[in-house]
This record gives sequence, structure tokens and C-alpha cells, in this order.
Amino acid sequence: MVSPVTLYVFNPEHDLCLANGDPNYVPPQSALDFARRGKGVMQTLYGDDAVVIAADDYAEWSRMTPDVVVDRIVPWGWDARLKQTLLKQGADSALLPSDLYIDKLRDLQHRSTILSLQPMAFSVRSASEVDSLLTEYKRLVLKAPWSGSGRGLRWVDGHLSTHDEAWLAKTVAAQRCAIAEVRYDVDQDFAFEFHIDHGIVRTVGLSLFATQSGIYRHNVLLSDDDIRDRVGITPELESGLRHWLQLNIVPYYNGFLGVDLFSTADGNLVVSELNLRHTMGLVAHRFLQLHPDKAGQNWAPDLKADNSI
Repeated sequence: MVSPVTLYVFNPEHDLCLANGDPNYVPPQSALDFARRGKGVMQTLYGDDAVVIAADDYAEWSRMTPDVVVDRIVPWGWDARLKQTLLKQGADSALLPSDLYIDKLRDLQHRSTILSLQPMAFSVRSASEVDSLLTEYKRLVLKAPWSGSGRGLRWVDGHLSTHDEAWLAKTVAAQRCAIAEVRYDVDQDFAFEFHIDHGIVRTVGLSLFATQSGIYRHNVLLSDDDIRDRVGITPELESGLRHWLQLNIVPYYNGFLGVDLFSTADGNLVVSELNLRHTMGLVAHRFLQLHPDKAGQNWAPDLKADNSI
């Protein structure tokens, strides 16, 4: 008798799908290739024996493993495109979340959700609102509410260009608003990795990472204590985030999530992003647990090998 298995889906195209919102959205081929090469990312978290596929390979995997019974599907992150893709390829609908759940997750990922954690970030809908903020703060970063991996960002100094105004109007029309954040000189990016399970928020750990123009480059493998010391994290910051998650996310979400922050040269700690999915910081945290001899090194997933089925 074959034991049921959990099927893990590595879908790093998730942020693009979330931003688009269309169940029939077709991600760039580069993103789909990334998914097929990323089997090891999920296996770092769930073990070398974890069964991992890319979303678009479900039908082929199912054909090649006719005797395998799947009792749970765990993706990198849920979105409408992933659900539609799995359904079209024959996945059991009972293993997939409802459309209502997916819609709620997308709504929670709208950047306006975390404005209560960002005293220097603002929802804006017009060029005049942005101009007023520029008069006071001089330097802003404008963000599309649904975006990721460095996309949907515009860096503005002093005034809006014609291209900025056009981008703003298009973003507001498509995503209800744009987010204007006061620009800081970033010293270090870091994240809290959490897990929510039936109303309980658990801190998994911390991760330290590097970006370039908002695009993830690598993690720095340091222990939680070392990260706390380097960044200056206080117990009050963590307890405040957990309380906010309890009020705003726990009623709607189960699973891993990350809250990205950064430190500034003058010691401020600023919330920058909420990710209701697995994160590379979570993977890096687990990788260090498995390989403590790698402490102090830079790490990014090795995606050179082709892990397609």
C-alpha cells in the first residue's frame, strides 16, 4: 500500500502572478525555468526526500507517478494562477484553497496593508499628493502596491518627471493607489521569518540579506543572535510585529511568512514589506541550521542544475 505524500510546488513566479491577478496570466519563460531548477530550495526546507515539482509540470509528474496519492499540496505561495494551472492539469480541487481564500491573500499582500507599521509611508492617488510629499521630504520611492523582486519601484528626487506621472496614473488605475515611502539611506536589510498555524504566531528566526535596487542578491548566513546584535533588534520590535500579525493576518492565513525591514545609518529600523509565502530568508535560515560551518558566508540558492522531471 502506497502512503499518501505531500506535494511541494516551487513557484517563484508567485510575486509576478500575484501582481497580475489573472488566473490565466502567463509568466515569463525565465521565471518558469527558474521554477524547474529550484527543486533544492524546497528540499532545503522539507528534506531531501520531499517531492517537489514546478507548477507547470504537474500533469507530467502525475503521468509518471500514477500510483502516488497526494494528500496535501504546499506551494512557495498561493495565487490564482497557480490554482488554475493545477486544476487544468488534473489536480484534486479538494486539495486547493478556495477562490475566496486566494482573493483575501492577494488583498492582504497589497502594500497598503502594512501602512500602520510604516509611519513614513503614504497611500497616494495623484501627482499633487506626491508633489506635497516631495516638498516636505525631497526623496521618495514610489511603489506599486502589488509588485515584487525589485519591480514596480520608482526612485524620485525633488520632482516628478513626465514618466513618473504616467507611471503613477497607470498604477493607481490598476491597483487602487500607489505607495510613497520616504527614502532612507539603507544600512542593512533583514527580515523576521514567522509561521502561523491555526491562530498561533511562531517566530522561526531572522535573516540578513543584500539587495540591489530592490532586487534580492543573497543572504548573509548569521545566527539569530548575531543578527540581533548587528542590527540592534529589540524585544519590543518583535513583540510589536507579532501583535500586529495576530490582529491583521492570523484570522486569514496559515503558513510561513516574512516581514522585511531595514536599518538606517542613524539606527532606525523600518518595515518595508510583508510576504505571505515562503521566503529565501527562511531557506537561508534553515540552510545555516543544516550547515553551521557556513556561518559568515554569503548564500543564494544554487539553481544551475536542471531539476526538471
